[in-house]
Amino acid sequence: MASGGYGDASQKVDYVFKVVLIGDSAVGKSQILSRFARNEFSLDSKATIGVEFQTRTLVIQHKSVKAQIWDTAGQERYRAVTSAYYRGAVGAMLVYDITKRPTFDHIPRWLDELRAHADKNIVIILIGNKTDLGDQRAVPTEDAKEFAQKEGLFFLETSALEATNVEEAFLTVLTEIFNIVNKKNLAAGDDQANGNPASLAGKKILVPGPAQVIPEKNRMCCRSS
Repeated sequence: MASGGYGDASQKVDYVFKVVLIGDSAVGKSQILSRFARNEFSLDSKATIGVEFQTRTLVIQHKSVKAQIWDTAGQERYRAVTSAYYRGAVGAMLVYDITKRPTFDHIPRWLDELRAHADKNIVIILIGNKTDLGDQRAVPTEDAKEFAQKEGLFFLETSALEATNVEEAFLTVLTEIFNIVNKKNLAAGDDQANGNPASLAGKKILVPGPAQVIPEKNRMCCRSS
């Protein structure tokens, strides 16, 4: 039985998925992470220095999945630090601010860097954050949808402030990763029987499967120093 807000260290975990948040500074990456991991939002959020990560454990298709979410600083001077943290990531969230067009225009550069440093099968979702500021919108939803479709990305617009679509965005990525891993495991069994190596390659599943959130008292939330 878990106690407190950090979960039970002995809790059985079937999978650990590393997901990175990337994008320009001040687009709300840390707020999205805080909303997902702790259901919190701070109006006095400061720029992230270096890299921090938090975790949350969920149940996806009756399996316990620990999401390890890394918040990578958007400032250019931290790019060298950030690049190292792409390694080992199986999911990525490309975040821009719908009220600041340059943050969307920079997404192709972030995507190029991600694809240069991460696994080629990484699951990627494009996120337009701050929909609560819709009257200040500078990036039409259709522009982002078109880009995501062209690049083969998932896409959602979110509001960390209002908790809109934040849960859905993470569950989309985590469930897709889960599906790919399961396919890989099934393929590995078939290929090993035939003497062939396993591959992660597979069709993209656009509709995420059911996922149930572990209650607050059972969540595991960590933060690096």
